Amino acid sequence: MEKISRRQFLGMSTKAGAATLFTGIFAPTATSLFGLAGVAEAATKRVDPFTFAILTDAHLYDIKDHKFDDILRKGVADVNSMRPRPDFLLYAGDLGQSGKKAELLKGKKILDQLKMPYKIIPGEHDYYLDMGKAWRGLFGDEHWSFNHKGVHFIGMNSILVPDFWTLKGLTPRERMGMMEELECHQCGAWGVGEKQLEWLARDVKNVSPDTPVVIMTHSPLWDYYPRWNFQTYDAPQIRETLRKFDKVIAIHGHVHQVVYNEIGNIRSSGLLSTSWPWPYPPVKLDYPQIKQRRSDPGDFEDGLGAADLALNSDFDAIIHWREFSDLLPANIKNGLKI
Repeated sequence: MEKISRRQFLGMSTKAGAATLFTGIFAPTATSLFGLAGVAEAATKRVDPFTFAILTDAHLYDIKDHKFDDILRKGVADVNSMRPRPDFLLYAGDLGQSGKKAELLKGKKILDQLKMPYKIIPGEHDYYLDMGKAWRGLFGDEHWSFNHKGVHFIGMNSILVPDFWTLKGLTPRERMGMMEELECHQCGAWGVGEKQLEWLARDVKNVSPDTPVVIMTHSPLWDYYPRWNFQTYDAPQIRETLRKFDKVIAIHGHVHQVVYNEIGNIRSSGLLSTSWPWPYPPVKLDYPQIKQRRSDPGDFEDGLGAADLALNSDFDAIIHWREFSDLLPANIKNGLKI
């Protein structure tokens, strides 16, 4: 019998007109021993359709009337103007630039102008001046979960590193300065750590496998470009814990760009920032056709924006990268199925 690829199988089995590269994702595992029949029988619990919005990476400075302040305000105004209005907003980290309480307070005041609830996780720029003390005082837990209209949402702190500062005798400001670097090789790889892995296992233990899951981390749950910490070192353990679920959507900040990836049952989307755009790292992407263009580096809003993610009753999702300039390729301007 001629072997067929997963992509070919999806193309043959999905209803006419609905077949896309990004729908119907199901990954057989070594322990499940599902064949094609098992794939066909896998069904995600139907949910009540809804939309949620996403912002990330404002990198606010403790400088009055800094240009990033207004861009974050623009993002908040964009979300508030959406119709229908999103049920809530998720913020994927790096609200401040240097971990100062004044930066985080400024960001909170802007986010508090949202006309819907929001949940937030920390990024490295929020954290390493005081090890998250000011952030926790303003926003609470660094990891959390909640259920909404049949979907289980998870947020985790993915920027934890081993203690590299005590033996070096670094001051808090020196520690923060090293973590602010894009390539701090002395800082070590980022991860969620053992305690959060244990929490995640407990959190999803009694959640049914047919429940759709959305997980948010600051760094990607796949090895995109480790040199820039575009990865999470214990992502394989997270993926293993979530492997029992039929469908998982992962969203992440940190990369400041449009990017997409799939590993098993997890579909990952990177987010635009409201501060600055990063160039794409020198690696081959599986889906290069969704790369945003970079045509006007002199435009302060070039490559920046918000996002929204619309979930239908079958948990097939469409993400809209709500860019502030006109740099998205035509094939994703109207949203990308994930």
